[in-house]
Amino acid sequence: MDFTQHVIEEFRAGHGQVGGRFEGTRLLLLTTTDAASGEPRTTALAYLPDGVERMLVISEAAQAPAWYHDLRAEPQATVETGVLVFDVEAEVLAGAERDAVLARAAEGDPDRADYRDDHRAGTTPVVALRVTGPPRDNAPSGGAYLKLVHDGFRRELALIRKELSDSGRPGLGAQLRINCLTVCQGLHHHHTGEDVMLFPDLAERHPALAPTLRRLAEEHERITVLLDELRQALSGDDPLKVRAEVERLVDELEAHLTYEEEQLIPVLDLA
Repeated sequence: MDFTQHVIEEFRAGHGQVGGRFEGTRLLLLTTTDAASGEPRTTALAYLPDGVERMLVISEAAQAPAWYHDLRAEPQATVETGVLVFDVEAEVLAGAERDAVLARAAEGDPDRADYRDDHRAGTTPVVALRVTGPPRDNAPSGGAYLKLVHDGFRRELALIRKELSDSGRPGLGAQLRINCLTVCQGLHHHHTGEDVMLFPDLAERHPALAPTLRRLAEEHERITVLLDELRQALSGDDPLKVRAEVERLVDELEAHLTYEEEQLIPVLDLA
């Protein structure tokens, strides 16, 4: 319990970043309703991305853990990603869908061959957490929120680059494809939100920002092209091509994020 609480506190303090044995792992905090007491229970869990509106968690225990029993009794829960807090609804996966998730997990982690074989025994709980409402954030200011979102994209792209480098397989794995497509979706949604809501609001309140906002919008268009080219690469089976497209995206995106932070964070923090 002390170790779990330490990870939770480190996760929250680091806005999703932790060290030690979980460094470089995709983690979330899941808060369920304790099936026995009715009190909130928070657990740190590794997860698999599955699009921007669904996350997958797999039990690491030989027996179904407490959070699994909580979700069976009350599927409504909350998830913290380090940047945002989501209301979610849990669905226990079964059959072919469950087996496919376990195969993806084993594919991405060679040390978990037990996942690949578990479809015969059917003992490992797999749960999909579907986002049911708009996200919330705990950032102290608009500028801090922007930086946290940007750093989340940076971390995810760094993980994808590492996964591409570490892959000893001749082709692309299913989970790696999904990881790439999920970050593509996330970037698209983030930039669309800025184009439709944030930039017009800033343009109205700060007319002097017009050249900056115009440049940022043009960079969004360029990044959209790179995202499309990455999606096209993912439709093939050449990890070297995918890695090249990821590198192009990272280079362009890093310059864009840095410029946006330099120009907009001081303005956003005035509010």
